[in-house]
Amino acid sequence: MAVVVPLVFLGLFFAWPVATLIGRGLAPDGALDPSGFAEVLARPRTWRILRATLVQAGLATAICVAAGVPGAHVLYRRRFPGRDLLRGLVLVPFVLPSVVVGVAFHALVTTGGPLGGGVLGRSLDGTTAIVVAALVFFNYGLVVRTVGTMWSRLDPRAVEAARALGASPWRAWRTVTLPSLAPAIASAASLTFLFCATAYGVVLVLGGPGIGTIETEIYVLTAQYLDLRAAAVLSVLQLAVIAAALWVSERARAASQAALRLRLDVPAPRLRAGDAPALALTLAVALGLLVGPVTVLVARSLRRAGRWTLANYADLGTTGGRNALLVTVWEAAGNSLRVAVAAAGLALMIGTAVSLVVSRRPRSRRLRWGVAALDSVFMLPLGVSAVTVGFGFLITLARPPLALTRSWWILPLAQAVVAVPLVVRTLLPALRAVDPRQREAAAALGAGPGRVLATVDGPHLLRAGGLAAGFALATSLGEFGATSFLARPRTPTLPVVLYRLIGSPGAQNQGMGLAAGVVLAAGTAALMLVCEWAQTARLRRRRKDSHA
Repeated sequence: MAVVVPLVFLGLFFAWPVATLIGRGLAPDGALDPSGFAEVLARPRTWRILRATLVQAGLATAICVAAGVPGAHVLYRRRFPGRDLLRGLVLVPFVLPSVVVGVAFHALVTTGGPLGGGVLGRSLDGTTAIVVAALVFFNYGLVVRTVGTMWSRLDPRAVEAARALGASPWRAWRTVTLPSLAPAIASAASLTFLFCATAYGVVLVLGGPGIGTIETEIYVLTAQYLDLRAAAVLSVLQLAVIAAALWVSERARAASQAALRLRLDVPAPRLRAGDAPALALTLAVALGLLVGPVTVLVARSLRRAGRWTLANYADLGTTGGRNALLVTVWEAAGNSLRVAVAAAGLALMIGTAVSLVVSRRPRSRRLRWGVAALDSVFMLPLGVSAVTVGFGFLITLARPPLALTRSWWILPLAQAVVAVPLVVRTLLPALRAVDPRQREAAAALGAGPGRVLATVDGPHLLRAGGLAAGFALATSLGEFGATSFLARPRTPTLPVVLYRLIGSPGAQNQGMGLAAGVVLAAGTAALMLVCEWAQTARLRRRRKDSHA
């Protein structure tokens, strides 16, 4: 059942909708028509969009890695007052809703913002530069956390031996530390590229004419032109790009896990004088790139018509200027929270079952292949546009036997599909750290499967479960791609309402959009700060118990 139920869930609510949408595009009359594929690939716009996607994602990934590795050193290999707070601050942008990030950077570069006048006489609004900056904002924390977690477990004795033999700090880092970190850096870079290439909300809000990605183009082709054939071809292209990124990430993750068996969790020393450049860069990124746009968003949400006021927040209880909305922002926020709780619950149940199976190490080669295949299958939602999933829901689940398009549950189901891979990726490292001999010993002493699960795997699940729940809730709260297709007019979510307000004319609607963005950002940030604090507290207790 631990395998069957998740596979049925994935088949019904991911594979079926996506395959149906792609099938309608590539086989409109029931028979495969390769000419349509060739026709779409022959369009210059197709290759321009693909090139723009790769360039934007590549630039953002390179910047994230270049700035994130020094940040990982400072935040995970050094100890100083306020480190835990700075760790949480760096991670918060990764879980912010993409539409909020887009609105924050839009407030930065439009009229009235600090960069509204442009840089060197050129406006940044609607440019590749501002899109790349927003993508770096989004994913910098992912690199810091992925690399930093591994760096904190490196045995320092290898570096100490190199230094004792006369190696300079730079040579010791280049010849000893960097090769050890290479798998984590490669994994972080590939995941960063994946998230940059699928940042739908950011590009939709910030991108000007000619600034688009495969994700936004799929939305335009399906929602505006109903060109399912072209959308299907682009979905296949996106799947190929993301599959390559996932393959690199999986290979790097396997290498890092194999290496971690030889490493220790060691206490971090205090900051040293030689850490000053890395600390300065980390603080500059944290305060300038991470705090700056959010600060501008908050400040502009408190202004209207050139005056400081709380009117934008007071109006969240209304439907906006000229009734731009059918519900108030607070009603949409309540609906978002209910949907997110339901989606997170589904994602945790499915993700936990998958993680328990995938974390096992069977002796049979065939079973090992099956476990690896199951792991890869449940990563597929990361490689398919959420827009494709949402539109696939519309055309697949509108008719019997399910007919869910009018059901309240359609949003939690779609959001759970998006959140399951993050839950699995969060729980797996904790479960794979369990020594199989512990399970064998418990079973030999007469414990049944349920008791083995509760006493051996249970504590590890609880340690990682809080963070997994936080990721699932934050992801569901901010999900915009699939929800933009599926939300009904009278039961929208907060990201959908936010996008509608920002796109509506009038100072009242624009101000309400900024205020709604602050509310959504504060909610997701609070979730992740609590989860980060709880995980850090558990690790401290664990170290204290081990030293007792």
